[in-house]
Order: sequence, then structure tokens, then C-alpha cells
Amino acid sequence: MKKAVLILGLGIVAIGTIAASPYKAFTDRPVKAMSAERIDALRTGKGAGYALAAELNGYPGPRHVIDLADGLGLTAEQKAAAQKLFDEMQAEAVPLGTALVEAETALESLFRSGRVTETLLVRQTAEIGALDARLRATHLKYHLAMKDALFRHQIALYDRLRGYGGHGDGGRGTGGGHQHRH
Repeated sequence: MKKAVLILGLGIVAIGTIAASPYKAFTDRPVKAMSAERIDALRTGKGAGYALAAELNGYPGPRHVIDLADGLGLTAEQKAAAQKLFDEMQAEAVPLGTALVEAETALESLFRSGRVTETLLVRQTAEIGALDARLRATHLKYHLAMKDALFRHQIALYDRLRGYGGHGDGGRGTGGGHQHRH
């Protein structure tokens, strides 16, 4: 009898474990589809992974170039250019990120209130998609501009300092930037 109760108890535990959703921890989030870290990153203009296509292919980001200025041997002109690009990027990214959080919050509200319809759903997700695309393009374009302000050897050094392998351009097209300089 004890064995049967134990087996039944283990079976119930196993079923409960199988049925538990991996999203269970998200139920207390204000915006279920976004972590607090993501919301913070979007509202403060952090990259949030939007520029990985650039970052990991030899197009340094302004924030990281500023952080690595001494190690990269930036000239005063390059430091000023990096800061200007970063400031411009922030001026664009913060309002877009904030709008994206607000749009996700509105979508959340539609579902929470039970007022969601297919028309509202399509409209809201289209807005979210457009904001997301604009934000990503914003981050990427500043990586593109940052590369043009650096020497080839600085881009290779940047990659090494960031831990991306340190094999020159690694076949990633870092031959851009100031190719004519040495």
C-alpha cells in the first residue's frame, strides 16, 4: 500500500512538472513579453542586441569605442566623433525604445482587459514591428558610421579587446573605415 501511494504521489509530481509552463515566471511582469532588463535597456538607449549583426562583423559601436578609447589609441578627433555619434544615437534610440515599451504595454492592456480584437491586434503588432525595425536600424547605422571614423588596425584591436578572436578582420569585412591610413 505504501508503495502504491508513493508511486501515485510521484506520478502527480511528475504530471505537475510536465504541465508547468516555462512562462510561469513571467506572470508577475508588468509587460509579460518583456523582462525588466529589456525594458530598462530600451528606455535608456542600450543596444539590447539590436546591433549584433554589425558588432560581430567588424562594425564597432560608439559606446564601446568610447569605453575602449585608450586601448584603441583614439585621436582627439576620433574621441570627439565617437562621443558625437553616441549622443546622436541616444537621442534617436531613447524615444524609439520608450515608444516600443509603450506599444508593448498597450498590447498587454488589450489582452488584459479582454478588449482585444483581430483588427486591434493587427494594428498594435504592426506598430510594434515598425518601432522595432526603426530602433534596430538606428543602432546599426551608428555602428556603420563608427567604423568609418576608425583606422583598420583600431577595428582589429577593438575586436580583440572585445574578445571576438583577434584575427584581424577574421573575414568579416573590416577592411572598411580609414583604409588609406596605417
